[in-house]
Amino acid sequence: MRTTLNIDDKILAEVIEATGEKSKSKAVNMALARYVRQKKIENLLSMAGNMEIDDTSVEQARVDKQREERIEKLWRERS
Repeated sequence: MRTTLNIDDKILAEVIEATGEKSKSKAVNMALARYVRQKKIENLLSMAGNMEIDDTSVEQARVDKQREERIEKLWRERS
C-alpha cells in the first residue's frame, strides 16, 4: 500500500543504517515489523504468571501413537 509519510530525515537515516537496507521503503517496513514483533513479545511477557498452561505433550503423544496403531491395523486388515 502506498502511503505518503513525513519522516524526520535523521530518524530515517538511522532506520536505514540499523536495518542495513538500501531501500527506504524496505527499511521502514522492516523497522515497523520489528516494532510490532517487539510489542507482541512485551505483551506475552506481561502475561507471565497470569496464566496456567497445562503441558499436554505426553497425553498428545499417547493419542498420536494410538491413532497410528489404529491406522496401521486398518492397513494390515485391507492387505
